[in-house]
Amino acid sequence: MTAPTPLPNLFDLRLAECEALAVGLGVKPFHGRNLFKWLHKHGVTDFDAMSDLPKSWRERLREVTRLELPRIIADHPSADGTVKWVLELHDGQRVETVCIPEGRRRTLCVSSQVGCALNCAFCATAQQGFNRNLTVSEIIGQVWHAARQLDQPLTNVVLMGMGEPLANFDAVIAALEIMQDDLAYMLAKHRVTVSTSGVVPNIYRLREVSNVSLAVSLHAPTDALRDELMPINRKYPLAQLLPACKAYLGRDPRRKITWEYVMLDGVNDSLTHAKQLIRLLEGIPSKLNLIPFNPFTGSTFATSPPERVEAFRLRLTGAGIFAMTRKTRGDEIAAACGQLVGRVNDRTRRVAVPVVN
Repeated sequence: MTAPTPLPNLFDLRLAECEALAVGLGVKPFHGRNLFKWLHKHGVTDFDAMSDLPKSWRERLREVTRLELPRIIADHPSADGTVKWVLELHDGQRVETVCIPEGRRRTLCVSSQVGCALNCAFCATAQQGFNRNLTVSEIIGQVWHAARQLDQPLTNVVLMGMGEPLANFDAVIAALEIMQDDLAYMLAKHRVTVSTSGVVPNIYRLREVSNVSLAVSLHAPTDALRDELMPINRKYPLAQLLPACKAYLGRDPRRKITWEYVMLDGVNDSLTHAKQLIRLLEGIPSKLNLIPFNPFTGSTFATSPPERVEAFRLRLTGAGIFAMTRKTRGDEIAAACGQLVGRVNDRTRRVAVPVVN
């Protein structure tokens, strides 16, 4: 017996889609705009409280749509103010999202997949395997919950949580549009960052449909070493990745690519590696984040000593590359970079997941 088709989830809809829904149900487009605003700007999920929507339309919405968000099942605060939320999805899968306070900034690290298929050697998320992509509502639901939980407005969103955002392209793009909408979360383009391990075709696609900031997980200055650390490099090597990143910047002199570089003791942290990195990034407006490795159970890597990280940073800055060492936040609650694991049921799907959808 075929399962019934689920009703459309209103949290999957962008503004234009809410307007189209309104017209399709016999009311004016502005009622769709008001619905969108109630859901995202005001965080209201009770149709009865949406006082400027016609009562008859509210009743119709109850019949033909649903309101479904992930639910927070655990809240892990850290001594430094970082907080990690564990969210359970409708099918029992779990993902994690992290909020990092810094002065007046509130940065939310958002997941885009249940697990990750890319199998980077230094990342705990990769060791969990992969189950599926998140839907628009499951991505934007993390932002929705954070906006309700925080004592100050959310200022930044980075898609650097569980998963490879550009391998879930369509849902991520829709969620980005909602994040930036003035009737929703009002996040400016430079306040939203998409991180990728190097899905080259979708970097070009992203340039065509979005103007958010781009961060690239680099972690090695040569193909040989990057092949070992990041299997995706065997499909999209540096000779393909670098031109895609240059193209993403276009002709805007104010924009830079943010490069993420995890510092692994004795692996990629020598001054020779720094010199190779300087040559690699020549001519690309860049900002480099040096990330102390965050250990996890089963890992064979160790964190580079602070003095070696600093020597590496100074070599880069001496060559004119803006480089900073990222402060480790939330490591005691496993909320630091590379430590998010959630819960991935049925991890066998990793090999079946295409890098480009």
